[in-house]
Amino acid sequence: MSEDTIRLVTIGRMLRRRWRLLATLTVVGALVGYGMSMVFPPRYTASASVLLPGQWEEREMLTQVDIATSSSVTDRAAAKLGWNGVDGSELRKRVSAKAADGNVITISGAAENPKRAQQLTNRVAKELVSFSARIAGGATDPAAAAGPEALRKKVQDTNRRITELAGAADPGRTVESVQARTALEKLRTSLEEAMKKLEETDPASDKAGMVLMDTAAKPTGQAPPTRLQLVVAGALLFFIVTVIAHLTAARMNRRLRGEAEIAAALGSKLLGTVDVPGDLRAHRAQGGGAKAGLRRLLGLDIRWDVPAPQKSGDEAVRRTRFRRVCAKLRNQLPAPRRLLVVVPDGDELALRAAGQLVAEAGSEPSATSSGRGYPMLRTVVVPVDRPIVPDRGSESGAVVVLSAGSWTAEELAGIAGACADGRHEIVGIVVAGPVLTGPARSAEGPPDHAAPALAVRGHATGGSA
Repeated sequence: MSEDTIRLVTIGRMLRRRWRLLATLTVVGALVGYGMSMVFPPRYTASASVLLPGQWEEREMLTQVDIATSSSVTDRAAAKLGWNGVDGSELRKRVSAKAADGNVITISGAAENPKRAQQLTNRVAKELVSFSARIAGGATDPAAAAGPEALRKKVQDTNRRITELAGAADPGRTVESVQARTALEKLRTSLEEAMKKLEETDPASDKAGMVLMDTAAKPTGQAPPTRLQLVVAGALLFFIVTVIAHLTAARMNRRLRGEAEIAAALGSKLLGTVDVPGDLRAHRAQGGGAKAGLRRLLGLDIRWDVPAPQKSGDEAVRRTRFRRVCAKLRNQLPAPRRLLVVVPDGDELALRAAGQLVAEAGSEPSATSSGRGYPMLRTVVVPVDRPIVPDRGSESGAVVVLSAGSWTAEELAGIAGACADGRHEIVGIVVAGPVLTGPARSAEGPPDHAAPALAVRGHATGGSA
């Protein structure tokens, strides 16, 4: 895992080099959001307000809210509306209610068009008022609702009967008559007090008469999420997920970039770094077909997680770097000999650097003489998945040329193992980096007798790692 801190410059570089992919996936996300809007058709919501007169506690208000969305109300509303395929259970999914300040209940209804939303909300509000009026009357049926009135009539009849009995009693002539008149008056008083308490405890006395304050107006806009919101949300979601995926991949990248890490993975020392004119496209694997064309179209053939190439000097400066690498090889070898230049397969930048290195080594006049000239080099391209290097023969030793940030420690360890199986000691490592070409200046060209770079695939017999 890379320990580099993700900075704004990293995000900016990703946006510049992956803008085609980001734009494509953003459009795909917008299309997905549009498809979701087709699966879930737009809804319109209307609202109506119902007032509850009198003093109401919070729990009583919540009870009325539950009643507004109960089957007792929605079933009657569905029957009055008479919509095909819409029953009370379906209306309960479309209707919601909440308690507002000032003993007000707000009822909301959702439907597929503004007119139906208005009709649904008004009908549910009216059914709630009607149902609450029946409850306030004492029962939900007319026979039970007539109970209190019948009781009052009974009390009035009883009072008249008491008056008749009191008048018929012998007024004050005997003790028994006085006691009877006293008992009748007490009974009359008790009946009057009972009726007074009954009227005071009647729920219809202070909590009846629920009023429909505001009828529902026809909605003018869709209820969220609208089609536009779904499209924007889909595009934004795909964009953010793509950015996070790129940053996560960069954070988890195990390719080695430091020269010390590369040298440690191959078990050898660094001879130097060389510059190769080119851009980030030199890092892409060679290939053709529709898949490669799609990668080029989306910009996936360019590495985004590496810095932009620095501007280089002229040709003479770049050749000086190659000559210094050849000089280090000559100084550390006990005698002139032939070496293999090992290049990982797919590393186009390293292959170009190897060709230039072979050409510079062959340009030394004393390379084939008895003097201490540069070693003779031959390039071999080694597959990384199953690396294999030719057995030791005319060449005895290997120089590994690769670009930084392209290979993991395990892949480089496999190449080192393949060199060991072929009995080749890795005498040095050369790291190639892309640079921008500077202004041309007259420089000494390669001599006519320079040996051409010979690139062959490693198919000879030998061990593999």
